[in-house]
Amino acid sequence: MLYNLFEYLELNYNLPGTGIFKYISFRSAMSVITSLIVSWIFGGKIINLIQKKQIGEQVRSLGLEGEESKKGTPTMGGLIILSAILIPTLLFSRLDNIYIIIMIISTIWLGGIGFLDDYIKVFKKDKKGLAGKFKVLGQVFIGIFVGLVMVFHNDIVVVDESKFTQKEKIEILDNAQKSSKTTTPFLKNNEFDYKILTNWICRDCASYAWIVFILIVVFIVTAVSNGANMTDGLDGLATGTSAIIAITLAVLSYVSGNVIAADYLNIMYIPNSGELVVYMSAFVGACIGFMWYNSYPAQVFMGDTGSLALGGIIAVVSILIRKELLIPVLCGIFLIENLSVIIQVSYFKYTKKKFGEGLRIFKMAPLHHHYQKLGMHESKIVTRFWIVGIMLAVITIVTLKIR
Repeated sequence: MLYNLFEYLELNYNLPGTGIFKYISFRSAMSVITSLIVSWIFGGKIINLIQKKQIGEQVRSLGLEGEESKKGTPTMGGLIILSAILIPTLLFSRLDNIYIIIMIISTIWLGGIGFLDDYIKVFKKDKKGLAGKFKVLGQVFIGIFVGLVMVFHNDIVVVDESKFTQKEKIEILDNAQKSSKTTTPFLKNNEFDYKILTNWICRDCASYAWIVFILIVVFIVTAVSNGANMTDGLDGLATGTSAIIAITLAVLSYVSGNVIAADYLNIMYIPNSGELVVYMSAFVGACIGFMWYNSYPAQVFMGDTGSLALGGIIAVVSILIRKELLIPVLCGIFLIENLSVIIQVSYFKYTKKKFGEGLRIFKMAPLHHHYQKLGMHESKIVTRFWIVGIMLAVITIVTLKIR
């Protein structure tokens, strides 16, 4: 919004300083600052409103230390996060950019699914919330939307690193084209073409690779969104982990959308994707701002309104910048939390069927509760998970050079 306004002022009135809005670095910095301000100013007001409406967390009795103190803590704080993401994005990003349009729609949609789930839990007094199949259906829908737009929208193109033979930007952009390729980490010629998954069937089947791609997008969005939801069990855990991941994605978005950086790193250049840095800056600011209230002991919980949106946003951005194969590394915390639940449930069912008594591998799942059962303090668990998250983020960025 402000980008278009200042562009108009520069072109028509040549006002000094208006050209600064052309720079992604400046708009990203303003996006972070605005996001923090929105979180701090509106966060307290939203928490007060939630308390007046008596929207409190219904904590199940799991025998965990400190769980009694969490009962009645305001929930649906994800509204703070969503506001702190959307307001700076609308103010400082280019609203005609297809990547920004996708992210705004994805944010609202995923936040809406989580909000509906929290609403049913709080106001309808149904602890189960929105039925799981409807949650998944909503995630599938946004996955299909993102996949279809990436496949068919004319503004989503890439330039292979092999085309960086000419240094002139205009000539490089002439090589931009629709592509079914993505980045493969740790390999020198690090591009994987989704057509490989279909062209072995028949010679003409490569043209249907987009169907496989969309199915993969749906799986990734659903898995990462639910992974973030599983991780949201301790004060500041999901928020801090998401902030670390978001900073990494901002770096990857910048180098992917900058022709000079892409040329230097010999990676796929994605025109106009640099605008995602502005969005991810707002995302980072929203997470850090929310931690003002969500750090131990939490004054508010994000609820599914925040957690489903955070994971889904991370998945969508990774897919847009063709870094989805890095998700198992970058989102390793989400992955292990998800796997711990799957392993626990599967092993319990297997042993119950075979021996008549269900056995458990972990003391409790997701994994962070296992450490709580071992007697580790909540703050220590969160801090150590953050440290692991930072290590994974560094490894992810290093893949740009290690091949």
